[in-house]
Amino acid sequence: MRRVVVTGLGALTPIGNTLVDYEQGLLNGVSGAGTITRFAPELFKTRFACELKNFNVEDHMHRKEARRIDPFSQYALVVAEEAMKDSGIDLDQVDLDRFGVIWGSGIGGFETIEKDIEDSTTYDVPRYSPFLIPKLISDIAPGHISIKYGLRGINYATVSACASSSHSIINAFDYIRWGRAEIIMSGGSEAAITKAGVGGFSSMKALSSRNDDPAVASRPFDKDRDGFVLGEGAGAVILEEYEHAKARGAKIYAEIIGVGMTADAYHITAPHPDGLGAGNVMKQALKDAGISHGDVDYINVHGTSTPLGDIAETKAIKSVFGEAAYNLNISSTKSMTGHLLGAAGAIEAIAGIMAIKNQAVPPTINHFTDDPDIDNKLNLTFNETQERKVDIVLSNTFGFGGHNTSVILKKFS
Repeated sequence: MRRVVVTGLGALTPIGNTLVDYEQGLLNGVSGAGTITRFAPELFKTRFACELKNFNVEDHMHRKEARRIDPFSQYALVVAEEAMKDSGIDLDQVDLDRFGVIWGSGIGGFETIEKDIEDSTTYDVPRYSPFLIPKLISDIAPGHISIKYGLRGINYATVSACASSSHSIINAFDYIRWGRAEIIMSGGSEAAITKAGVGGFSSMKALSSRNDDPAVASRPFDKDRDGFVLGEGAGAVILEEYEHAKARGAKIYAEIIGVGMTADAYHITAPHPDGLGAGNVMKQALKDAGISHGDVDYINVHGTSTPLGDIAETKAIKSVFGEAAYNLNISSTKSMTGHLLGAAGAIEAIAGIMAIKNQAVPPTINHFTDDPDIDNKLNLTFNETQERKVDIVLSNTFGFGGHNTSVILKKFS
């Protein structure tokens, strides 16, 4: 099997609109949560989210282009551009037939669907935009990226709820190591902070309703957690075959050495109470990587701040890692960014890569009270960044429908 390395990154998140800003936000334990500004939230049970800050799409593309694509595709193009520049790839010097795009989004053009349905009711005869379908379909983001850069390789979308962008990274990794491509732009984007998005998740009782203090609402593993905080944004991860990257003198952030994909086969939204699927996917990734549980230094957990999910994931970690679980760091960066749904796996893989780069684990912020149902001997990296040796990172992402993914990243050497 061929080796696969990471040679380019892009990030657009509630705690930083560029890779560098996101990195600093992670290290400084910044909360991205605040009162919703996108629409009037007063009639909703949850009135806050992790929105992008000071983001203007017209800084990145012409207004006419922006109007013709949904925000989730706008975000995808923004991070793809940053990742391309970061990678130093000269498109005139690579085989574009072997350069693909695999992109994840759990929902796709949510804002477009909502707006066009609302607009259609203002006419006696329903009228819809000719851009409605091309704006809303989840596969359109990788299409836009490939068209912009002329990338003629593998091109499709992964849709597996919150595991979507992790699946995109896993698929890209597999295609490259199997010899089907040399470079693949992978990642994901989501733009679900809309009335329907907030209202729908709130009706499920999935969201925190801590309206009095949004900044501390996302509190994974805390006794008083009451749900996740909705986020938005995108992350891009360029994967490249090692010899190809070496030949062009590429900067290498990390190497992907193992992946896992399983299903809970239990419930459409709730995790298996004992973390069965989560445990199985971590075991699968460790086996694929050819490493033991004692080799992992840091786990970036799914850790959404839901009452059931956080308990199940810590149970799974203990079942897989045994006594080694107490020697590694665990943290949920969703405590800072909120939950970016289909984009979560990409930005959290980037958080793992930054931990390797900085030899420091980003914190789980907003911890106030230990949960007696969670082993407090685990190092959950509460409230402050912790410096330590970080050579191998495992990143977990789970999605509604029982989809489980794990990606293992290693310091390049």
